[in-house]
Amino acid sequence: MRIGIDARMYGKAQSGIGNYIKQISDRIFQLDHENDYFIFLMEPIYSEYKISQPNVHKIKTQARWYGYAEQTTFLKELLDQKLDLVHFTNFNAPIFYPKKRITTIHDITPLFFPGHKQKLFWHKLAYRLTTKSSVKKSDKIVTISNYTKSDLVKFYGAEPQKIDVTYLGVEPQFKVIENYAKIKDIKDKYGISKPYLFFVGVWRNHKNIEGLIRAFDLIKKQGKFDIQLVISGQEDPNYPNIRAAINASAYKKDVITTGFVSDEDLPLLYNGASLFVLPSFYEGFGLIGLEAMACGIPVVSSNATCLPEIYGEAAIYFDPKNISEIADSVSQVLSDKQLQLELKNLGLAKVKKYSWDKTASQTLAIYKEILSK
Repeated sequence: MRIGIDARMYGKAQSGIGNYIKQISDRIFQLDHENDYFIFLMEPIYSEYKISQPNVHKIKTQARWYGYAEQTTFLKELLDQKLDLVHFTNFNAPIFYPKKRITTIHDITPLFFPGHKQKLFWHKLAYRLTTKSSVKKSDKIVTISNYTKSDLVKFYGAEPQKIDVTYLGVEPQFKVIENYAKIKDIKDKYGISKPYLFFVGVWRNHKNIEGLIRAFDLIKKQGKFDIQLVISGQEDPNYPNIRAAINASAYKKDVITTGFVSDEDLPLLYNGASLFVLPSFYEGFGLIGLEAMACGIPVVSSNATCLPEIYGEAAIYFDPKNISEIADSVSQVLSDKQLQLELKNLGLAKVKKYSWDKTASQTLAIYKEILSK
């Protein structure tokens, strides 16, 4: 059988979706030597991509996601390959693609937090129509948490039996590191001179970074803890409110922004932290909290959306809309060494539940199920 994978967002540098595509496709190609795979890539990834198996074929496309070419050029490119099945790895897909398809819908964050790319009414409408089309026309929908599954049923009328949940995995570089010299070096590199709270993620409104900064101000004002707040992730000029919140903080000298962090530095930054704080209003899975747990760091998390489902008893939770509650939850863990140890052990145990190998195996099983019909 001929299976297509929409890998236009392939690679960690693109997004969490890009990492998902990389992790599952690399493993599926190792598992399945019977079907032929056609992986659709854009430059520069197309030229860099190394084919791992003889049954894998890379196809170059210039049709970017979310644009007109996606609905026309990309549609033609898919049809030209005469595929038996296509896996669209995000909600956006050619509406008029007529053959068997599986679609991964990671979350429906844009419905609640449209972002700068959906300022106009027709942008919001296009998102909703595209998502609705994918839900209706897909032979199977894959999503990454039961919470997102329930959202798809509630807001898009998806049939529950048509949705499979495949949890994500944690990569092996996220682990406890006991090389304290390396951890000291990473702190020096980013100007970290005190114990610190850590957050990493995109600078967008649904991440509630402003709320985290305000909670940090409350903690500092109480005077019990001489700490810093380290925020990693590429600053987005489309969300100037976050930088404004940092500049308005009375403790802005203790707020450190690292910008984009490399794969080599990120595990060390996790390991050096006193706590990882995830203040999001909406998440589809919350992988960054699991990465922190894998590094042996206690996690204090929003109680919103899927996060309690994914972290279970391995985190302390707060209402992300309640700044005092965020501050109190962080302070509670900072002041209790025994609680920190308990969270560390619970987190290390929780992470073992999640595996990219399992995600890929489950996804391949879905391919085979659809192809057998």
